[in-house]
Amino acid sequence: MDFLPFPIATALAGAFLTLLGFVLLLNVFGLPGNWVLLGLTVLWKLAHPAATQMDIRFWILMAGFALTGEVLEFGLQVVKARKYGSSSSGTFAGMIGAIAGAILLAPLFFGLGALIGALAGAWTGCFFTERLIRGRPAGESMTAAFGAMMGRFLGTVCKCGIGGCMLALTAGRIWPDCQPPPPSPFEPDAVGGAARVMLDVCASVFC
Repeated sequence: MDFLPFPIATALAGAFLTLLGFVLLLNVFGLPGNWVLLGLTVLWKLAHPAATQMDIRFWILMAGFALTGEVLEFGLQVVKARKYGSSSSGTFAGMIGAIAGAILLAPLFFGLGALIGALAGAWTGCFFTERLIRGRPAGESMTAAFGAMMGRFLGTVCKCGIGGCMLALTAGRIWPDCQPPPPSPFEPDAVGGAARVMLDVCASVFC
């Protein structure tokens, strides 16, 4: 964006980073928000090929962050659920319930309902699967559901945190540098300099 005036370049970069910030909210719904962020950053690079700071190391870091976020989100929910006694079917039902709950409660509390819905959905999906389908005692089912809910919470927090790192990394590459424009030939300093040069030439000719 070197060809654009600094205020316009700053406004475009700020709008794009704001969009990426909203994209990160997809992680709360159990959707691949970090991968969407990476895809949009690729589109930015294609639209601004002169952004040389987006080198191969940058893309390796971004892809590594996105992959790590997915592994942590899935792994933490599975590990926590199994630690508290959940079965494979209960853990899977907790994942599906988390996505459904996040979508259903997303309009509440200015979008924060998505997180509440994800946690409640993870608990509900795991509990009813363990209690009604597998016929386990209520106490064991509640304990397994608590593990699924805690795993979902920790996985979401880690994934959103990694997405924040990706956003910060991208911001450092696309934010325009503040470089002062070259002085105008009509500015006082420039005029004064030109006048001094003319006086020196005249003095050398007539003296």
